[in-house]
Amino acid sequence: MTPDELRAALRGVPDPEWLAAALHRIAFEPATITTFFAVAGRRCGRAELPDLPGWTADEAARALLLTALPAGHAGWAEALYRDGDAAEKRAVLKALPLLPIGAAGVPLLHDAIRTNDTRLVAAALGPYAHHLDPPTWRQAVLKCVFTGVPLAVVADLDARADGELAAMLAALAAERRAAGRTMPADATELLDRLSARVDQPHLREA
Repeated sequence: MTPDELRAALRGVPDPEWLAAALHRIAFEPATITTFFAVAGRRCGRAELPDLPGWTADEAARALLLTALPAGHAGWAEALYRDGDAAEKRAVLKALPLLPIGAAGVPLLHDAIRTNDTRLVAAALGPYAHHLDPPTWRQAVLKCVFTGVPLAVVADLDARADGELAAMLAALAAERRAAGRTMPADATELLDRLSARVDQPHLREA
């Protein structure tokens, strides 16, 4: 995902002039982002973007507003996340891979993963989640299974999934069988893929 792709997907928003003016203003007056960020949903709408699966117009607009900042991206991302409603928090999480902040946004992922808001959990496991350490990432994937978040939202799932995650999924599957319950289909499919990898040495991770 790039800012140019976000701009292209937002060409049909209800008020493109407002968005263009907001981006220009933020570049010269960074503090104005708080006002623009709060009203982006009303000015740009909240519809899903056909050309950007998984994104809504307000999320894409807010992500662009963050990229327009001349500096201090990490600080602004944290402030907007902490003070924002659920929609604003999701936008910040989705914007993190676009910002020049390194791993500074990881605490926001930790916060989102701890919540019971499944949409926040899903947003936290996008591309920026490659900054999560393996134990935290595995626990987040397991939380997806527990809470019904589709594993399709987890970026680089098959590349990062390892034997420890397989063991955790197998233990959960056994517990559920004992209780007469089933695993979500996508979790079962992941466990099957990981088991097949173990059974074929040439496919194992080095």
